[in-house]
Amino acid sequence: MADLSQQEWEEQLENDSNAIILDVRTEEEVEEGIIPNSINIDIYKGQEFVAELEKLDKTKNYYVYCRSGNRSGQACAIMKNLGFDKAFNLQGGFMNWEGETA
Repeated sequence: MADLSQQEWEEQLENDSNAIILDVRTEEEVEEGIIPNSINIDIYKGQEFVAELEKLDKTKNYYVYCRSGNRSGQACAIMKNLGFDKAFNLQGGFMNWEGETA
């Protein structure tokens, strides 16, 4: 698990053919826009969040974001405990994102 700056996150993501973008925000937050091609699993769903993570491919590299970078950091820690090797937290989260949105 690593905290990456906006620039590091975007550059690493662009060059990663094994990447999955994970948005851990609420449905209301997702309605404000998303980073393209991301999948949403709301971290506030507790055990349901963990159950959804368990369905994911642990061999992939996960680029995780939330609104500010706090919940995505927690999500990366949870993922590490579940056996995910590569989870990268977007520092500053979606509110500081300057890349493309959908």
